[in-house]
Amino acid sequence: MADIERLSSTVVHETRYMRLRHDEIRRADGSVGVYSYVDKPDFALIIPMENDGFHLVEQYRYPIGRRSWEFPQGTMPDLATADPERLAREELRQETGLTAASMRHLGHLHCAPGLTLQGYDVFVATGLRQGQAEREVEEQDLRHRWFPRREVEAMIREGVIVESCSLAAYSLLLLNGG
Repeated sequence: MADIERLSSTVVHETRYMRLRHDEIRRADGSVGVYSYVDKPDFALIIPMENDGFHLVEQYRYPIGRRSWEFPQGTMPDLATADPERLAREELRQETGLTAASMRHLGHLHCAPGLTLQGYDVFVATGLRQGQAEREVEEQDLRHRWFPRREVEAMIREGVIVESCSLAAYSLLLLNGG
């Protein structure tokens, strides 16, 4: 038996990108309660790597009220799902215009398991070729820039890069010999 049993599940709000669920639950001790969480499809996060450096994107992140440097990442619209590598290649191309000769899967992580069931697949993209970006309307303020590794690591140490999925992905890269 699971530590928590779902008794019922209700979608209380839905948009093109997410659902907010409200579940009635029973805990292992028999007590009942409510668990609310965000239901979103998994996304892909791409570490575009070349010349001992990385391509990052910067965009305004409304919930934190500031711009954020991070690795390219995204999901399909309309709550759709896709093959993780196909999604990674598409997001990389849309956000940066880059295409990759090689895409290596590093792992699957969960970004905020107490808040959402959404996970993400981390890929390292190499053999990069520049093309034209095809950003969605939500990405109109997105900037793309290459940084040397030492500068990316300084940005992490100094709190310039604060997006946790990018930081976790970078840890995976380092642990896998990157």
